[in-house]
Amino acid sequence: MLLETPRLVLRRFRAEDAAPLAAYRSDPLVARYQSWTAPVSLDSAARMVRGLATGSPEEPGWFQYAIELKADHCLVGDVGVCLHENRMQAELGFTLAGDRQRHGYASEAVRAVLGDLFERRGLHRVSAECDARNDRSARLLRRVGFVQEGLLRQASWLKDEWTDDLLFGLLASDWQSSEGL
Repeated sequence: MLLETPRLVLRRFRAEDAAPLAAYRSDPLVARYQSWTAPVSLDSAARMVRGLATGSPEEPGWFQYAIELKADHCLVGDVGVCLHENRMQAELGFTLAGDRQRHGYASEAVRAVLGDLFERRGLHRVSAECDARNDRSARLLRRVGFVQEGLLRQASWLKDEWTDDLLFGLLASDWQSSEGL
């Protein structure tokens, strides 16, 4: 276990996570605003899990936290953090299984990761971006304290169409003044 909340454990990925990862990333509604295309095969998910299991949250680059629900010990999503080379800023992203959305799990997981980044590791800034049509993700980012800093019009070619991207930022001083919201 790397991080814990009242309802969740944020941990490294394990081999047994391949099937649930493939399942939620194969949901067309979950994949709609993401860079991958559904369905995600079990073989692809197994390869992904093997790669994710070896990363380090303390080293620059992407690290993916597996979000496990304590109540039934099942994988319900993931939070990715890309730590910058300077170790003072990071980018954040998240995915949650469709049947586990609207229960506050994503907010809880993101808050736990942000708390670790700002309070324990002393980062200065965390950024995030999402497809401008992804209202749920944008609302979640605002709810946990992010400020929308911009809109990139038709900035991403994704799934055969140009999409607008919303840019968000959160500073350590904002996190401290809100006490993690």
